[in-house]
Amino acid sequence: MRSIRVLHCPNSIAGNAQGLARAERAVGLDSWAAALYGNPYGVACDEIVFGSKDRFRERETKRWRFLLRAMRQFDIIHFNFGSSILDHIVSVTRSQAIWMCARFLELRDLPLLRMVGRGMFVTFQGDDARQGDFCARNFDICAATEVEPGYYSPETDAHKRIRIAKFAKYCDRIFALNPDLLHVLPPQSRFLPYAHVDPREWNNVGSKGSRSHVPLIVHAPTHRGVKGTRHILDAIARLKREGVPLRFVLIEKLPFREARRIYEQADLLVDQLLIGWYGGVAVEFMALGKPVICYVREADLKFIPSEMRAELPIINATPSTIHDVLKEWLTTRKSELPDVGQRSRLFMEKWHDPLKIATRLKLEYESVMMSKRLRDRAMLLSGKSAS
Repeated sequence: MRSIRVLHCPNSIAGNAQGLARAERAVGLDSWAAALYGNPYGVACDEIVFGSKDRFRERETKRWRFLLRAMRQFDIIHFNFGSSILDHIVSVTRSQAIWMCARFLELRDLPLLRMVGRGMFVTFQGDDARQGDFCARNFDICAATEVEPGYYSPETDAHKRIRIAKFAKYCDRIFALNPDLLHVLPPQSRFLPYAHVDPREWNNVGSKGSRSHVPLIVHAPTHRGVKGTRHILDAIARLKREGVPLRFVLIEKLPFREARRIYEQADLLVDQLLIGWYGGVAVEFMALGKPVICYVREADLKFIPSEMRAELPIINATPSTIHDVLKEWLTTRKSELPDVGQRSRLFMEKWHDPLKIATRLKLEYESVMMSKRLRDRAMLLSGKSAS
């Protein structure tokens, strides 16, 4: 019996799809990760569909050929970042006719893939599902009140809700990498941990906690408003004025290899302070055996396994407490940083190991494939009896 053929597409956001595909191959699946566009930070992917110099017509020809491949060659299509192959067809255009055509075709591949019997999964990763109006109404701390005007809008919020409903109509499984998204996703949606870091490829180098060592703190925002960067910069400046020994590096737009070299030298990561959960870079720090400071929203923890919740090693901080939390861990509790780092490594190995997550997904894929085979068999028998 041949292996289930799984296609992860159409993006390469933070390397999660590639990490899953690679781990799924290791557990016996025939998985492949393809992105329409290359990743600006140098994150690898099995296949990049568009060439960097392709013009509009070349890109769209390749897009449709890629869709035909998906329909013919794969059993399961696992979409990531809440996107499909016929998604974001036109990013910038002066042609109203092309824009209207693009909006008409958006997500039209979902019914096509369902029609030819493909199983469909989708993983939402962040702002593909997060809605500013919901966050502002329901959360005391959120990015919606910090980002620039237009980042969230009534129009984009409404459009996300329409897209989520369409994925819910056609997809067999829906996952979210951030628990806050489960407030706005359908009830059958489930939490899925980040799977982009293989602990076998990250050395547990740990943090230094000696009295003489000046700690190196890192913050690596992809978007300053979303991450709450201004609160972190204010806290660091205040600590320096108070004479607290520290070194600080703000990492932005660096290639992944260069950023990782800095991570390996660091002692502490301050991740995001507004979203309510940690990001992909926090998992990388945990793999290195280093502690992470982040805002974890209590109301979202109901969506994660109770055991995971109990073992969470994150040092919690909010925009209003980040100064005091940093000061405590850089002074009176500085010697405890290595211990938190080691707990973080163990947590990462247990909850974020791609092989463990791939094993879980393999069972999900097999369940969907079995259901489709039983359904097809029932339809065949029904047709025979009717004749």
